[in-house]
Amino acid sequence: MQIRNYGKTGKKASLFGMGCMRMPVVLPPPGSPPPAPGAGGPPPMPPVDKEKAFEMIRYAADHGVTYFDTAFGYHGGESEAILGEALAEGGRRERVMIATKQPFREMKDKTTIRKNLENTLKKLRTDYLDVYLIHGIGQDEWPGIKERKIPEEFEQFKKEGLIRGVAFSFHGPLDTFKDVLGYYDWDMCQVQQNFLDVDREVTEEGIRLAGQKGCALVIMEGLRGGALARAPKPVQALYDAFPVKRSPVEWGFRHLVNYPEVSVILSGVSTLDQLKEDIELFSKEDFTPGCLKDDEKALIREAKKVYDGLTKVPCTGCEYCLPCPSNVAIPRIFAGYNDGYRFDNYQQSRMFYGFMKMQKADASQCVECNQCLEKCPQHINIPEMLKEAAVALAG
Repeated sequence: MQIRNYGKTGKKASLFGMGCMRMPVVLPPPGSPPPAPGAGGPPPMPPVDKEKAFEMIRYAADHGVTYFDTAFGYHGGESEAILGEALAEGGRRERVMIATKQPFREMKDKTTIRKNLENTLKKLRTDYLDVYLIHGIGQDEWPGIKERKIPEEFEQFKKEGLIRGVAFSFHGPLDTFKDVLGYYDWDMCQVQQNFLDVDREVTEEGIRLAGQKGCALVIMEGLRGGALARAPKPVQALYDAFPVKRSPVEWGFRHLVNYPEVSVILSGVSTLDQLKEDIELFSKEDFTPGCLKDDEKALIREAKKVYDGLTKVPCTGCEYCLPCPSNVAIPRIFAGYNDGYRFDNYQQSRMFYGFMKMQKADASQCVECNQCLEKCPQHINIPEMLKEAAVALAG
């Protein structure tokens, strides 16, 4: 297993980190009626298959994986407890790093923040966390986090020995990321990156900035929620024509491995076979910074161009159509529609569309006032395309 420095902390971690957001679950028998919605919310998530999850976590810890990532809300609150129970046996806890997260929406006051941490420690069956993250900082959350001095709250936990690293996970634009990164002396930041997002989210510039600051950099969504693990036909044709034969999974990970600033690359595995494949890849001798030659970088850039060309709606995400008087999340809906078509897999897009429905920001809220038509620089017939997207995303 490839090992890298964990920023300026003096620690080292396995380059591959096991994400515990997509653990195997117990599915109902075929033909069963769908579960009833919870009170005021979506149907409950299926329970984690503990036997399979324990097997995967312990296999990872016994085969060189020293980094495990979970969070307060993963798997309906089950994930932390399952990870803790799995690692409690055989001295595994002492051999690994555990990173978990508390979302800002759960931080009602100082007492609640501490109580949430104490509950997390109990679930994980440990008296300290290696890394504790403010979960999912974005443009909307950041002003409130600064105003309430949440990083300073986490600093106090570090002084008490309850946590050993203060960190944050991030989804948002580069300007906000720069502000967050510069606000505090973070031990780690966790960001979304993959070869499709090099110009989005924190971008390559953000990766370099984290490295310059000595902040450990953990990558999430390296395969875009698994979407890059299976290439559409035109992308697969590019891979097949290249002299060096590699799977789409390997091409996706190599793009990230190539950055020397990266400390850990997370992968949310759902099966033991996926886990074994990832461990085998990240144990290759050449899975090191600089692993991509110029022609290989060119291949990945070409693959990105092909992916970018596979769209149903020519939306650039400029957001000129916003704010919508009916609160319709127009660019997000089109992005989900395009991603489902691009990857030939609507599963993740439909999940996020479900969240939009809960927020009453889905396409059904459109009253066809047509104000967006006057604002769209791409001259998209937005009301009609929203109807089309809703059909695809309704599953």
